[in-house]
Amino acid sequence: MLGSGYKGRGREALVSKPFDATLKGLLEESPDDWPVLAGLPRSPVEVIDADVSTVTGAADKVLLVRSRPDSIMHVEFQRGPDQGLPRRAHVYNALLEDRHEMLVRSVIVLLAPSADLSNLTRVYERGFAGEPPYLRFEYQVIRVWQLPVETILSGGLGTLPLAPISAVTRTEVPGVIERMKDRLRRHGRQSQAKDLWTATYILLGMRYDRAFAKHLLRGVMAMEESTTYQAILEEGAVRGLRKTLLRLGHKRFQGSPAAVKTAIAAITDEARLDELLDRLLDAASWEELLNLPQPARHSTRRKSKS
Repeated sequence: MLGSGYKGRGREALVSKPFDATLKGLLEESPDDWPVLAGLPRSPVEVIDADVSTVTGAADKVLLVRSRPDSIMHVEFQRGPDQGLPRRAHVYNALLEDRHEMLVRSVIVLLAPSADLSNLTRVYERGFAGEPPYLRFEYQVIRVWQLPVETILSGGLGTLPLAPISAVTRTEVPGVIERMKDRLRRHGRQSQAKDLWTATYILLGMRYDRAFAKHLLRGVMAMEESTTYQAILEEGAVRGLRKTLLRLGHKRFQGSPAAVKTAIAAITDEARLDELLDRLLDAASWEELLNLPQPARHSTRRKSKS
């Protein structure tokens, strides 16, 4: 997401709650499913390093698609409005092509109608008045709320949690959840099902209130394991926030010492993690952010000989 010197997206980019980490986690677990969602044939896919920190930080996710020829697929998830999104997609696209020396396909995944601004035309052009554009960059846009639910339900398990926020009405969502249950009973592993239901709960929160989401998923987790489903859902949200905090802080503070990882792993309160993400841009160090002791400074003076 952001490097320590990138100011373009501001604080809103950091405070992504669990949504950002949830989607990136889904992509990491089942990368093969995302090019298929974008209309490409199924091919072996690997998640590769998204760092382009020499200029702007990191793209959301970068996939290496093994085909003829091999290519890069750059995925940007967007939940809210951002006028600079086409320009930023172009910057990432060019940097990734330069770094990997491959063709790069950029795909913007819009998660909610509020993110669908008028400048998301699939083409980004730059030019002087009265002259042909000197730059024309084309990108793909996936509007999740417009995706046919059958496409999601019959697709890969890695994109299945998008089904309740696809092109369905509120009254249709319970039936979608039942079909998801059946699909996961037949094809999902127990550990995979837990993660997918956690992701489903978090993504439902983008469109519906929490009480509705809890009601929809009541009993789901009990089918998967004995722990109460609400505790697991909350644990998944906290885990996502921890992961986001560590990733962004690692870039901002140029590393993550063991003491920092231990301190973050010990935080179980979702509100506390939200607060730390709010303060991340203002803090000068991990120690200041987490109220940890400053690292000891070793003296360079030589001990005198007796």
